[in-house]
Amino acid sequence: MEYGKGDLPPYSAVAVPTPDWRRRWSVRRSRGVRVLALACLAFIVYAQWRQIQPRPKGGSIPQLSVEKLNEDLRTCSKLRSQPQDPIGLGRERNARYIDGYKPTLIKNATIWIGEPIEGTSDEEARGGKGFSWINADVLLEYGLIKEVRKGIDTSSLSSDTLVWDAKGRKLTTGIIDMHSHAGVDSLPELVGNADTNEMGSNITPYVRSIDGINVFDHQIQVIKSGGVTTSLVLPGSSNNIGGEAYVIKHAVGKPDGRNETSIADMLADPEHNWRYIKMACGENSKRTYGEPGEHGPVSRLGESWEFRHAFEQASKIVRAQDDWCTLAESVGVEQMDTYLPQDLEWETLAAVLRGQVHVNTHCYTVPDLEAFVDHSNEFKFPVRAFHHAHQTFLVPEILKRAWGDSPPASALFADNMWYKAEAYIGSEYAGKVLYENGLTPIYVSDNPVLNAQHVVFEAAKAFGYGLPYHAALASVTTAPAERLGLGQRLGKVKPGFDADIVVWDSDPLSVGAAPVQVWIDGTAQFDDPVELKKPFSFPLDPLPEVPATTEETVSLSDVVFTGVTKSFLSSKLYSHSDNSTIAISNGKITCVGTCETELEIATKSGTKIIALRNGYLTRPFTVFGSTLGLNAIDAETDTDNGGSTEIFSRGIDGLAFETKKLHYAQRYGVTRAISAPKYSGQMTHQGTSVGFRTGAKHTLDEGAVFADDVAVHYTLDLNAKSGSTSISNAVGALRRKLLEAASTNTTAADPYSEAAFLGKVVDGSLPLAVTVQSADVIAALLKIKDAVDAVIASSRGSSSGISLVLIGGAESFLLAPELAARDVSVVLSPLLAYRTTWDQRRALTGAPLTNGTAVDALVAAGVKVAVGIEEDWLVRDVGLLAGIAYKNGQGQLSEKDALDLVSANVYEILGLEGSDDASEFLVFEGSPLEIGARVRAVGTGVGAEVMVLV
Repeated sequence: MEYGKGDLPPYSAVAVPTPDWRRRWSVRRSRGVRVLALACLAFIVYAQWRQIQPRPKGGSIPQLSVEKLNEDLRTCSKLRSQPQDPIGLGRERNARYIDGYKPTLIKNATIWIGEPIEGTSDEEARGGKGFSWINADVLLEYGLIKEVRKGIDTSSLSSDTLVWDAKGRKLTTGIIDMHSHAGVDSLPELVGNADTNEMGSNITPYVRSIDGINVFDHQIQVIKSGGVTTSLVLPGSSNNIGGEAYVIKHAVGKPDGRNETSIADMLADPEHNWRYIKMACGENSKRTYGEPGEHGPVSRLGESWEFRHAFEQASKIVRAQDDWCTLAESVGVEQMDTYLPQDLEWETLAAVLRGQVHVNTHCYTVPDLEAFVDHSNEFKFPVRAFHHAHQTFLVPEILKRAWGDSPPASALFADNMWYKAEAYIGSEYAGKVLYENGLTPIYVSDNPVLNAQHVVFEAAKAFGYGLPYHAALASVTTAPAERLGLGQRLGKVKPGFDADIVVWDSDPLSVGAAPVQVWIDGTAQFDDPVELKKPFSFPLDPLPEVPATTEETVSLSDVVFTGVTKSFLSSKLYSHSDNSTIAISNGKITCVGTCETELEIATKSGTKIIALRNGYLTRPFTVFGSTLGLNAIDAETDTDNGGSTEIFSRGIDGLAFETKKLHYAQRYGVTRAISAPKYSGQMTHQGTSVGFRTGAKHTLDEGAVFADDVAVHYTLDLNAKSGSTSISNAVGALRRKLLEAASTNTTAADPYSEAAFLGKVVDGSLPLAVTVQSADVIAALLKIKDAVDAVIASSRGSSSGISLVLIGGAESFLLAPELAARDVSVVLSPLLAYRTTWDQRRALTGAPLTNGTAVDALVAAGVKVAVGIEEDWLVRDVGLLAGIAYKNGQGQLSEKDALDLVSANVYEILGLEGSDDASEFLVFEGSPLEIGARVRAVGTGVGAEVMVLV
């Protein structure tokens, strides 16, 4: 039997035993002839009867409405219509344009058009030829881009034209986020505002994200402040078929230049040319809906059945409708005895099979991808994009087998992985590999999983991982526009395109890039935007070179690096010429400088000599407050140390080495981590943290653990209520414990008990680290510190008090002077909070909405600050996080100060000795604070060899 592509039987295939007709034919032949003759006679009689039956005048069936039948017939043409991408050029005005808004001329801009110069072949364009930044003016009128050229004369324009001087800054089209839950997963997260998933059933093609978008979700404005003008708002991924999605623009109500505050007014395409649907494979559905013995799916096998069964129901509707339409057109609606078959439950999925709906499917793994590609071929529908798509880079040939003319794009994160089993296999080089295989990488936020304000940073990191510059910019502009079916209206700076424009304070693919102004449909979105003071940089011509990527490592005891321009070891900044040298012997640095003797010895002995361009020598990075060493896959209990609100434990007792997380941490320069057991969920802490080296093999490895117990941890964010029922009870419980410890002079019988460690807190030998976000709870903590310090002073005669460290600190900036006065330190985790929870709702999101973020306010007040990571996948980005603080700090931080945020400051805050500069160091090619820097060597502090990346 021929099953076709994918070699799966059709869903409705049923195995039927084949009888032995040769044996039975002789017996049944005469009987069969008689039955056939009788059947023919009956048909003739029935037909004659139908012809002589009297019919009502006009021939219609009395109980059916002719008007409704005619309406159904008109629907037939709609069912058969094939949507086309709407035109851009040729429009006189944007359908979203609001009468009365003035034209705008943006002068003296450095513009990224979004396509190569005319005459460039497709092959040349894919290689990046023909792309460049150009200097020109842009005229916006009637919601459209009207002109893009040099020297547009203002005298030729209407007198009411607004003129805006870009001052040479970079201008792009608005950023497009092709995977967002903005509005349906409103921030801060509250039960009453959670409308991401309809969990009444697994298969829900009939629900629509438009019915749950909260226009007052502040995150919509935050996202826009990152240059995002358009988002595809999808239902969530708990369901195999989650429902319809809608493309919105981030302009809401009169403050944003609109006439009304409504969801309908936010739609990017008011003409509804295309429809969109969200589907999802993999872990989520079986985890959410599977109940063994009751209902599925409980496996990927069951999920495939759910998909195929749903597509079959839709296929039946399509066939019934096509049959009805064909007959009605043939005999006339007056002869029809039924209305057009319609079923709201399956209407959207039927439209998918008719090619009227763009399919976007959440799929991570090879089996999920391959199964869904098979579904697409069995039921003949194209897939516009696989989302998350972590393993697509491994199987480009499977994507190319999908049904339709164009293989699916991959809508990716740049380097977010390891958070569940299906995200365990992935690569930061995925976009590069996909592009090299002729496929389309697109970078997305999955807001609020990532803050869509910074989705362009995902594209920037992709460039750093080897995706060509033009393709990286396309991955958040032209590529998603094309996949949305809006490629003639969105994604380029050309006449006829929607006037969605961003002017940037720096290259959009650089660290910390922020908009100076954003226009949506030609209307400026910020009345008084904050512009950060940054040095002006002209665009590179030709385009920035694709950074080299590093995948192979070797271990060497001796190696020499030349071309080092800066060294940040031993708390001193050494600036050298481009030919400065680092000599390493037996895994330790023996010389930094001219190192002529070492170079001569290396040359004669055959020691590897590596020439760097703009080499940097720095301290290794240290991560404090993550789950590194205590977790391998976030969502899997077997790979996690665990935690409990009732248990106080030591991190050292749960350490597990040689995980993928620790391997990548070391590879990207995080040689040390300080981790504490969980209190309840991710980013909660209770117990004592352990300081360890990420390159060790086990706790008995020499140098594996550099501090058994670093700090005593408690959690006072919203998770505190899971163990204490209320924030006030949790605060009160901590106060009682500390005051009791301060009042007790006896030594605890168990040196590893909670009481014993609290004794070390009050005697000053260990710091108290509290995970907290809210300014109100931080204020309560400061009052506790004051009370405990007073008891310590009176009972012990000490004026030092307890050492308090805050982890999280989203709202800590509100108490910056009070923190500085009490010498309380803050480890910002995340560095850039974005109001995900109620206790972070006052967080500063940065320019152009706010003048700086928490790190800027804290540093200005003199608070000692470090930067942590709220999720372990960020180990690759530690240097870039420091870079954001540096680039957007408006001169408050030097390069050394920024690097200290993720190294020296951690040790100073926790009262620890820093790393040994001779055996623990990093060698970079390029500044570690910039996109494209490449780790070339890691001195791990373990063993007598250095990890060298070649």
